[in-house]
Amino acid sequence: MRHILFFASLLFFFSCGDKKSSNEKFLLDSSGSINNVSVVVDNELWNGNIGETIRTVLAKPIYGLPQDEPTFTISQIPPAVFSGFVTKNRTVLKIEMNKEAGLKVLKDVYAKPQKVIVVSGKTKQEVIDLITQNEVKIITTFRNEEIAERQRQMSKSPHRFTSIKEKLGLTIQFPSIYNVAKETDNFFWFRKDITTGHSHLMIYELPFEALKRDDSTAIQIIKIRDSIGKAYFKGRLDETLNTDGNPISSFMVTEDAYAPFHGETILDNKPAFETKGLWELTNDFMGGPFINYTIEDKVNKRWVGIEGFIFSPSVEKRDYMLELEAIIKSVKMD
Repeated sequence: MRHILFFASLLFFFSCGDKKSSNEKFLLDSSGSINNVSVVVDNELWNGNIGETIRTVLAKPIYGLPQDEPTFTISQIPPAVFSGFVTKNRTVLKIEMNKEAGLKVLKDVYAKPQKVIVVSGKTKQEVIDLITQNEVKIITTFRNEEIAERQRQMSKSPHRFTSIKEKLGLTIQFPSIYNVAKETDNFFWFRKDITTGHSHLMIYELPFEALKRDDSTAIQIIKIRDSIGKAYFKGRLDETLNTDGNPISSFMVTEDAYAPFHGETILDNKPAFETKGLWELTNDFMGGPFINYTIEDKVNKRWVGIEGFIFSPSVEKRDYMLELEAIIKSVKMD
């Protein structure tokens, strides 16, 4: 009798388990290229003012690149064909007409990880107004999803540089394909070869008194990065002689002709300054975009600077810069 009760209990247990799992939604892994957004909207709307508004928001040129590149690459999909594998893109913007006006951010609707933003309205103008008013929210939602995805991809082959934590008391995630170009007690420079050039990552520590919060903070940060460029990033012609027999000085500086973007943000729950712009080499023709975060570490009475920059002529740089931003935003301090 005890055996019968035992097996009956087991049968009940597994039945409940099967019932529970059958109610759970099974989702396939999301897919899609980095920075590619699927826009689900009727062809008629896409070719009209709604489509123009979507393109204005999602394909806006990224600030800080030497050539115009869109924030996202857009793939328009009519609702009638939005099914099957087409629904698995990581980021989706969906337009629904003849419904109450509203904007919803949904997670893992058709795949995972995935962000789906649904914009609805009874009139075209309602939809246009919602997209325009929520421009920052839409871009931030999709961009954060892409940064998280790039971090996930890079975590599959992590670097082994334990000296970063030993010397700077922080961890930062980037793939093992990056090599050390320079290392000191308070400065690291890593480099990765890319299609037609190279990608760079610098991590360094500054004393707390090296930077003051006032109206000149942006100028101070530029001076600091220029001094680091002069000390560590030399041009190909540096110390060679010109036609007059005089030595040439060539090093990385911030390009004066392009005003850098400067703002404040939070990184690893700490206040940080974000600076984006273009760099160049003095007395040379090399240059490209950079992104710099200067983090206020009050606990350790210091500033931590992390910068990524690219040299890749004649090639689009948007996705390379997103990788560097994803690396920087993975930083964790003790």
